[in-house]
Amino acid sequence: MQLRTPIAALAVTGVLAGLVVATPTSAAPGAGPSDRAGDTVARPTAKKPTAIGKGGAVTTVDPEATAAGLRVLKAGGNAVDAAVAAAATLGVTEPYSAGIGGGGYFVYYNARSGKVRTIDGRETAPNKMPQDAFIDPATGAPYTFTPDLVTSGVSVGTPGTLATWDKALANWGTLSLGDALAPATKVARRGFKVDPTFRQQTLDNLVRFTAFPDTKKLFLPKGDAPKVGSIFRNPELADTYDLIADKGISAFYRGPLARLMSDVVRKPRTTKKTKLPVPKGYLTARDLRDYKVRSQKATRSTYRGHDVYGMAPSSSGGTTIGEALNILERYNLAAMTPEAALHHYLEASALAFADRGKYVGDPAYVDVPVKRLLDKKYAAERACSLDQTRAAVKPVAAGDVTSYDGICGPAARQGEVEEDTENISTTNLTVADKWGNVVEYTLTIEQTGGSGITVPGHGFLLNNELTDFSTVYDAADPNRIQPGKRPRSSMSPTIILKDGKPFLALGSPGGSTIITTVLQMIVNRIDLGMTIEEAIAAPRASQRNTASVTAEPAFIDAYGAALTALGHTLAPAGDAFTSAAEIGAATAIEFGPKSLLTAVAEPTRRGTGSAAVVDKK
Repeated sequence: MQLRTPIAALAVTGVLAGLVVATPTSAAPGAGPSDRAGDTVARPTAKKPTAIGKGGAVTTVDPEATAAGLRVLKAGGNAVDAAVAAAATLGVTEPYSAGIGGGGYFVYYNARSGKVRTIDGRETAPNKMPQDAFIDPATGAPYTFTPDLVTSGVSVGTPGTLATWDKALANWGTLSLGDALAPATKVARRGFKVDPTFRQQTLDNLVRFTAFPDTKKLFLPKGDAPKVGSIFRNPELADTYDLIADKGISAFYRGPLARLMSDVVRKPRTTKKTKLPVPKGYLTARDLRDYKVRSQKATRSTYRGHDVYGMAPSSSGGTTIGEALNILERYNLAAMTPEAALHHYLEASALAFADRGKYVGDPAYVDVPVKRLLDKKYAAERACSLDQTRAAVKPVAAGDVTSYDGICGPAARQGEVEEDTENISTTNLTVADKWGNVVEYTLTIEQTGGSGITVPGHGFLLNNELTDFSTVYDAADPNRIQPGKRPRSSMSPTIILKDGKPFLALGSPGGSTIITTVLQMIVNRIDLGMTIEEAIAAPRASQRNTASVTAEPAFIDAYGAALTALGHTLAPAGDAFTSAAEIGAATAIEFGPKSLLTAVAEPTRRGTGSAAVVDKK
């Protein structure tokens, strides 16, 4: 294993020594009742949602991933090294939300240059994917979204996660990819302790996972989900990580593994007893060979003296959050009652989401008017549609970015309902190092369990990201299916600077609610005077230009009566894929005076997250 820098050498000979262990690979995957003989390494299981200190910080949903990132920081690695190590570990411990079969968005603040840069590692549609790919040839009608599209080969896009890790390390890291994978490889071999969330997510996917022999073998080894407290091992994924560490990402994007991925997408291998249709997909080995991440500038908007940086399209996060903040900046939310401030937050969200639907798609295929969407004058004109005393009838109409002057005109017409096909299972991590570098990274395989297709002998699930395209082709739709195109995403990794220095980094999973989760946390922290711990814990609601507001039960209990009186209709959170009535599972780091870091994860949502710092306060 070649070392790229003296820092990497220090890491491998120091704290990271022994992470690649000669553990036999013949052990069966899945859950086991106890540790193997000789496996005495303690597994990180304690979840501490807040950590305050200096020297660097990591926060994720999972204690193993947080521990992996922290170990890299303590060994002398930087924020990028630690972020990749943590993300790779999430691919082991959170395989239903992330992994090398998916994609995501990576945002990086460089302390030396003071600039924010991003990597778009979103999945792409296969180059042979037709515009009617989501139409059932047997009926001439669109496939049923569930179960047809979500459990299929046709939903699988070309994965971008591994290419993202490789690019981030090459651009800004100090470790080789192999060294960054080492902590995750060890976790995959020695196993991690199953928590209630992992078991429940497996049970939620029982029918889907049973449809594929390799998925059933890995995640339902005895026909049941792994028991809480048991040890789940994935030696096949460990071997895959070892292969990549030895051969580089070409072992994934070319050769036998690429051909195998293509084969199981184009000809899904299903069990004889499955009753699921599992439509065939279009992914080819050439799609994998030709995949490229995009290095691009972040979106930038300003909000009450802060510079807010986010993901540019193909993500809709940066433009939608930025536009909503521009609208909200026109009002003194801090002087309002909480209910009034939340009313403004919900209405601004609806206006921004209307523009998201009309204008945002993959910029390689669509002329996305990013600058106009983030123009303060445009926001002033959009704010004309915000009634401070009454909720507008939803959906509201999109604005006209081709003609605006910031002056209120005739009342806006009503808009059209936009189908929301984004699913909620994604994961997010936040990392900072002792030099002041910051990473905010959101990655996903789409819904819980992705497509349900496990790559045989390699221990990872393939995404179903292409369901984020509009299901019915419309030539005027910026998110219509096109070969090679990235589907629009709501992932919103965000870094906020104040006076040119990091103030707050945050992000969340949650499908289209990601945007509102990040936006609401910003409003909570900057406008409503909450601490970052309070901002992440506060009950959430999401208005995405729909007739009702999706809200957590605690939000409805606290604000439902007042907001209903203002014309809002609140509906409890939850969907067909999960029983959890929660919105998001955010992570964040706030940067205080004298290099003090406050790292936070969810205190209760998603089974509680895990935050840690290098040097505790």
